[in-house]
Amino acid sequence: MDIESFRAYCLEKPGVTEDLPFGPDTLVFKVMGKMFALTGLDEAEFRANLKCDPDRAVELREQYPQIRPGWHMNKKHWNTVVFEDGLPERLLRELIDHSYELVASKLPKKVQAELGRPLP
Repeated sequence: MDIESFRAYCLEKPGVTEDLPFGPDTLVFKVMGKMFALTGLDEAEFRANLKCDPDRAVELREQYPQIRPGWHMNKKHWNTVVFEDGLPERLLRELIDHSYELVASKLPKKVQAELGRPLP
């Protein structure tokens, strides 16, 4: 998956916006104002930071060398994923979905309803 496919996939999700809050070189994707993915625009290697369940983050890092503790992020809750280094696209999409779902599930119930999410 390249950066354009990543961007398009993130923007397909309900309530997602993109922004450059950290300057022109860092693209951030938010669901209803809460960050779930970010990537550098000036790097030779396409990688992105994605939120992840802490236990699953450790398992993924042990299984895949392309998944590392989140660069400049809380390493317990974020992974840096190298996208153009052989990981299956199915896994990459699942990691994006997981990050989105983690953030969306913590939004207030009223906001979740606006996204069309089923309430618990």
